[in-house]
Amino acid sequence: MQAQILPVVFRRLALLTRLCLRPACGRSPGAKASWCGSLIPRSIRIAAPLALLAAQPFPAEAQEGAQVIEEIVVSARKREENIQDVGIAVSALSQTEIEQAFARDLRDLVFVSPNLVLDDTAQGPGGVAAAYIRGIGVSEVEKNFDPAVGVVVDGIFLGTMTGGITQAIDLESVEVLRGPQGTLFGRNTIGGVVHLRRTQPTGETGGKVRASYGNYDNLRLEGLVNFGLGDQVAVKLTGALDDQNEGFYDNVNTGRDEGRVEYQSFGANVLLTPNDQLELEYTAQIERTDQDTPPLLNVGQPGQLFCNAFGFCSPDTKTPVSGDRWKTTQDLVGPNDATFDADTHILELRWSLTDALSLDYIFGSWETEETVLTDWDAVAPELFHTTRPAEYEQTSHELRLTLDDPGSRLRGTAGAYVWDSEYEIRLRSYIGFAVPNLVLDLPQTSRQDSQSWALFFEADYDLTDRLTLNFGGRYTEDEKDTDQAGVVTADASDDWSKFTPKASLLYRLNDDAMIYGTYAVGYRSGGFNGRVDSIENATTPYDEETVTNYEVGLKSDWLDGSLRINVAAFLMDYEDKQEELQLPSATSGTGQVTLVTNASTAEIYGLELDAQWLPAPGLSLRGNLGLLDAQYDDFEFIGATGVQDLSHLDIRRAPDVTAALSATYEWTAGSGQAWLTFGWRYLGKHEVDFANKPELTNSAQHLVNASANYEVGAMRISLFGRNLAEEDGYGIGFDVAGLWSYAATRPPRTYGLEVSYSFEGN
Repeated sequence: MQAQILPVVFRRLALLTRLCLRPACGRSPGAKASWCGSLIPRSIRIAAPLALLAAQPFPAEAQEGAQVIEEIVVSARKREENIQDVGIAVSALSQTEIEQAFARDLRDLVFVSPNLVLDDTAQGPGGVAAAYIRGIGVSEVEKNFDPAVGVVVDGIFLGTMTGGITQAIDLESVEVLRGPQGTLFGRNTIGGVVHLRRTQPTGETGGKVRASYGNYDNLRLEGLVNFGLGDQVAVKLTGALDDQNEGFYDNVNTGRDEGRVEYQSFGANVLLTPNDQLELEYTAQIERTDQDTPPLLNVGQPGQLFCNAFGFCSPDTKTPVSGDRWKTTQDLVGPNDATFDADTHILELRWSLTDALSLDYIFGSWETEETVLTDWDAVAPELFHTTRPAEYEQTSHELRLTLDDPGSRLRGTAGAYVWDSEYEIRLRSYIGFAVPNLVLDLPQTSRQDSQSWALFFEADYDLTDRLTLNFGGRYTEDEKDTDQAGVVTADASDDWSKFTPKASLLYRLNDDAMIYGTYAVGYRSGGFNGRVDSIENATTPYDEETVTNYEVGLKSDWLDGSLRINVAAFLMDYEDKQEELQLPSATSGTGQVTLVTNASTAEIYGLELDAQWLPAPGLSLRGNLGLLDAQYDDFEFIGATGVQDLSHLDIRRAPDVTAALSATYEWTAGSGQAWLTFGWRYLGKHEVDFANKPELTNSAQHLVNASANYEVGAMRISLFGRNLAEEDGYGIGFDVAGLWSYAATRPPRTYGLEVSYSFEGN
């Protein structure tokens, strides 16, 4: 029966594709192009081979001895569900897959999802994430600008991009939810959510230690121990050290290598279970990072001030001033070190009121403190340096009531959410290009307080045994207060509110396949600019933005559970899109200012494929494909030179094509098990700078990882390599208001040896 159902889902798409691909199409060539172009989006036409393939019948029976893909349980809707039963676009990695990836941090795990781009912007210590899903995200270090993609760790939404590149330590699962998730997840999840969960205490004595050593003199140690205190208390302790004693960059001015990092973390997790109905869990995670100031490259071009007036010109649009993307010419007048400290505390209560009704409360506190002195111009003269000590603190409370009775037609979650955050940065800019033979010292302190509260619900109602209606909504109120002191002194406050609904239908074709359609609205509050050049810019807020997402999808298992194919197609209407612009300024003292403005409208549509296959004993394959078309419909900006039409620009970090393929082959070798892994990820050409400057455009990139592993008893030995093709694309790039452009390169080829050992108590 399956062999008859899946082709039906794709045959109409395949028919339209054939009509648009065959020579005549029943029309003249010009008319054909116009008709087909309006009928099928460009990204869908790119998927023609996929549609034609999917329209062919699959064999209904697997070969004898075929493996079965393990069930993946996700908490994408705040309750545990099989990923194949959830009517949203979600990709997930299990703990085994995370370990096999030899991930250092979140950047090494994003291969799990199509249409996801995540880079370190190198604009500050601790990992400043630029996370984009389906072309929606933020590329700014300034904490006044809220994330558009939520990074959620153990149920706590991280309210800034700094610290968002979470270390891959003790992770149980990684889930990527694509599209707005505002119904159930915290604040500003307008593009999607990256949800990470750490392991829980087991209560049984045992643990694991891992040690690896790699090039760039990189020593990494991890340890985990579990034990119980009686029958009702389980404890887990963790520790980690990641010490990279040699930087990726060579400094041609100082002769030293730059980019060294030392990261340490300590964790304690206590699970109290006084009875079968109640659980109390407390988690503390203490992280300390000491590192070099993240190195930058000057990629200035003719026409920019630093090139024309000072001679710092790149030889072409692909090469920095230093002549090599792994060499820098920066020269800090001061200490070349930075720090980032983060303390996380989480308290969670899980109470089973009845067999079907449960109450959950989760409190989260996340505090960060950082210091850094940055040479933004990345050349020897002191043209544009800043020191940026900052503190950030957030607390959140979430209360949820969940009804989950398998025998009832109605299931759902309702709750309340309260958020508070405080941020202060004491910025000092040292400007050496404005006045000959004089370095200006320009202080500016920025403070922001944010409060938010929300009421939310989401429910499923089974209309029939096969058809389920999902519906929900969230009402959110946000208030922000800004206080500026220094070159500009001003204060202001404003508030925003929004109700964001969601509705979907899910139809089960049979036990192994279902289709769904979803309508959802996402919201990100307005705010105030953090770096300002006038009282007007400090006190005039920018507006909130909204995304309306229309999505259809198919989730299916084939060949007796050895093949999984999930497909989603979406269209998103973006209203009042917030964009961070680098603009010239005659009043800031620095010659430039960063402002957020609202684009009128944008449209994003695309197609996503997730697939897993176990074709033979010991062999597993996994892949995904993302096709994306993201463009402004109408974007006019009123600048110093009048009205500028920016509608022609490409949206940042929105490649037309993303793809990934990974393979693992395992076999018995002697008294143990051996396996090989291979991973390939493709990022199509894309922009990392808002203005689409040619010197900051990334060409297509092929990121290749591999490992060889052997496990005998409780010990595992592995050889691993990342970015083996040594792609040198930019993780960040900014054209600084016509003064110069700077960029930072992704990590180069790294490799090493890892040994791990698991132990159990008597």
